[in-house]
Amino acid sequence: MAEIFAEGFSQWLSFFSKDRDIIAKAFAHMFVLDQFYVALAGDRVAAFGACTDCRRFSVNLQSAPLRRHLGWFKGSMAALILKREFQKPFVDPPAETGSVEFIGTALSFRGQGAASAVIRHMLDHLPYRTYLIEEVADTNVPAMRLYEKLGFTEYKRKSLSPKQARRAGFHHMISLRLEKA
Repeated sequence: MAEIFAEGFSQWLSFFSKDRDIIAKAFAHMFVLDQFYVALAGDRVAAFGACTDCRRFSVNLQSAPLRRHLGWFKGSMAALILKREFQKPFVDPPAETGSVEFIGTALSFRGQGAASAVIRHMLDHLPYRTYLIEEVADTNVPAMRLYEKLGFTEYKRKSLSPKQARRAGFHHMISLRLEKA
C-alpha cells in the first residue's frame, strides 16, 4: 500500500523527497489498517481505499518514522503539515455518513477497474447512507471521472489563491457526495 501511495501522491509530496521508495518507507507506518479495503490481483495489491465514520482517522502520522526516512527537518515538516491535512476532523459529521479516503491504484492496474471494485465494495457493504470524498484536486481528472461514474456528485468547491494555485498546480479542491437510495 505504501508503494501505491507513493506512486499516486508523489507529485504532492515531492518537497519531502523526489524518491518514491523513500516516500513509501516514510509513510508506510501511517495506515490504520482496519479502515482500509484492498483489491488483490493474485498476491499483489492492485488498489486500496479507506472508509471511516467521519469520526476516526484512516491514517495516523507519526514524527519518528517521518524523520528517520526524510531527515529531521523535512520529517518534522511532514509531520506538522500533513498531520493537519490528513487527520483533519469533520465538524459535526452527519449521522450515517462515511468518508471515502486515500483511493490509490498501482500503476500496472490503472484503468482496469481495481479502484472501482474497492469503492463499490465499500458502498455495497458498509452501513452508511451518505458517502463523502473530500478535497480532490480539480486536475485529478481520472479520479473525478471514476467518482462521477460511481454516482458521486460535486457538492463543494474550494478555490485556492492564485499563489497557492501556482505552487500546487491546481486551482480548486472539489468535494463529492453520494446519497444511497
